[in-house]
Amino acid sequence: MLQSDLTDTPAIEVLIEAFPLPTLVIGVTGSLACMNAAAEALFGKKVLGRHFTTSLRHPKLVDAVERSLLDRVPRKVSYQVVENGSDAFYEAHVHAVDGTPFLILSFQNVTDVVQAEQMRSDFVANVSHELRTPLTSLMGFIETLRGPARDDSKARDRFLTIMAGEAERMNRLVGDLQSLSGVEADERVRPKTTIDLRDTLQTMLSNISPLAKDRRVRLQCDLGETPLLVIGDSDQLIQVFTNLVENAIKYGGADQSVEIAASKSVHDPVLRGPAIAITVYDHGPGIDPIHLPRLTERFYRADSHRSRELGGTGLGLSIVKHILNRHRGRLKIDSQLEQGSQFTVILPPA
Repeated sequence: MLQSDLTDTPAIEVLIEAFPLPTLVIGVTGSLACMNAAAEALFGKKVLGRHFTTSLRHPKLVDAVERSLLDRVPRKVSYQVVENGSDAFYEAHVHAVDGTPFLILSFQNVTDVVQAEQMRSDFVANVSHELRTPLTSLMGFIETLRGPARDDSKARDRFLTIMAGEAERMNRLVGDLQSLSGVEADERVRPKTTIDLRDTLQTMLSNISPLAKDRRVRLQCDLGETPLLVIGDSDQLIQVFTNLVENAIKYGGADQSVEIAASKSVHDPVLRGPAIAITVYDHGPGIDPIHLPRLTERFYRADSHRSRELGGTGLGLSIVKHILNRHRGRLKIDSQLEQGSQFTVILPPA
């Protein structure tokens, strides 16, 4: 790694090797004098001895190095590149080494920080959007009831019914946001209780039967005769299956059936080991496969208008995903237009 034509490089080389971040040393002529192992992994060994512009090609980065070579002033540069087909974000720090002609250039990958900030920004924007519509409706109806419809009893009753629906919609959204926050906080804490999924599913079916009856949907459940033992949080798994079956009832349509079936496998390719799978089938209009990879994203809807009509908040499948992550499980979704949908919960057995 050492270029013999540059004096004092060995001491700097030993120093930067201890740095955890990718670090380069640039000589007064602009050539790369040495680098640590982390920088070798990022840029490759062949760049040593070459001018820094052959490997550091981002205009902002090149400009910062050139200016620091002249005035010896420390600089920080944020820039974006494409790595393996995806955007990557870096912060580069340029510092002159006192008493030497060298610059030390270190790189910090801040992609996770940038993406987290973008997710936070998108989340706030989505929540604001979801709340704005019902709030606007409520404010409009209140204004109408205070004015033109003040003495119109029929209009007042109709508006109050709509206002109650919009308030309930906001209440569901707040409830789902609280639920999502809770499951995210517990996501890294693995459950310790052994439960039988048959009991969990029977509890869920008892709770959701009134909705199925109201929608004229037949629930058919085949869980087998043997226990389906997993290590899990019973309340959270009831929430998972309630969400999936409720979606199947709502989106599958009236006068249809929803089937719940259990199966076991010795080796599941997703979990890379034995697994218990619970699949919820519906016979609705199905989902265009283009939407499937994004269904568990917050506020993502394959059919926004229909989802809102049915009272969906766009958070249900995101909650399911985080609960299953806590249980070291996975959610598999299969669907074709006009062929119904299958949502499969895959869990490791106890």
